[in-house]
Amino acid sequence: MIKLGLLGVGHLGKIHLKCLLAIDQIELTGIFDSNLQIAQSVAQAYNVRLFKSYEELLDCSEAVDIVTPTSTHFQLAQQAISLDKHVFIEKPLTDTVETALALIALQKKHPVKIQVGHVERFNPAFQAIQHISLQPLFIEAHRLAVFNPRGTDVSVVLDLMIHDLDLVLNMVRSPLESLSASGVAVVSKQLDIANVRLEFKNGCVANLTASRISMKQMRKIRLFQKDAYLSLDLLEKKAEVVQLWNEADPKRSNTSMTLDTKEGKKYIGIQAPEIKETNAIQMELTTFADSILKDTIPVVTIEEGYNCLALAHQIIEEIERRSLSMS
Repeated sequence: MIKLGLLGVGHLGKIHLKCLLAIDQIELTGIFDSNLQIAQSVAQAYNVRLFKSYEELLDCSEAVDIVTPTSTHFQLAQQAISLDKHVFIEKPLTDTVETALALIALQKKHPVKIQVGHVERFNPAFQAIQHISLQPLFIEAHRLAVFNPRGTDVSVVLDLMIHDLDLVLNMVRSPLESLSASGVAVVSKQLDIANVRLEFKNGCVANLTASRISMKQMRKIRLFQKDAYLSLDLLEKKAEVVQLWNEADPKRSNTSMTLDTKEGKKYIGIQAPEIKETNAIQMELTTFADSILKDTIPVVTIEEGYNCLALAHQIIEEIERRSLSMS
């Protein structure tokens, strides 16, 4: 069992707290938050220990779960890693590429487990297609949210799009060759809507749109690859797979229609993979604990968190460059 302390009990932090209390592999040592009033209220409501300082929490813990504003991630993680504490850190990894690289360098001196909270990896819809060999040639993603002042201290690229950037990098696994992006700040000082087209060396193209000024919520991804089309609704937790088989393929018995082509008959099968009811945040925290107890590689490594962050900043820089060239 891992002795773990929770740092930050705001909106997301309280969700983490509930999950941590339900995980057998974790013994929650307590919580700390710089907002003492909120921390006292949460500690009383959940009957958990409230630490007076981050240093006290670290002294009593083998690992920490950092659920604080992104601007604080580097300093807090650096302090924990330097004391050989394992770290789960919410996305994005840090607020700058430079500080993310500094954490990677620090981990080489202190080989602790570090997992980044890219929670969509654990979304039941995404999990449901993991048995399929994913080799997408075209990806289209839409992540739309109704405006909420919480989170507007960072660009929509770092707030929302970063989820889909992580999924794309996880599925494509090919060097990026080029990108083009545009975006607009509408109701906040940061970008509120953004679109990017990513072109990878293996030929895959990904078109991603993120907005936090939509009239409705949407989190959808569509994947097109040779002989297959996959549709994921990450919000509604649904998945659909359309596959095309030739006459010699034994899987063609699971078909709903046929096509006559110049190459012969093609068989189309439409499937809805089984969606298992899971708590994505609890699942990612459980895998973090398992990586410590079993000495395995975390599901979302610090390097993957860095790659995603670096791409997000590259997109933001391209949007800023484009905006300056048009002014």
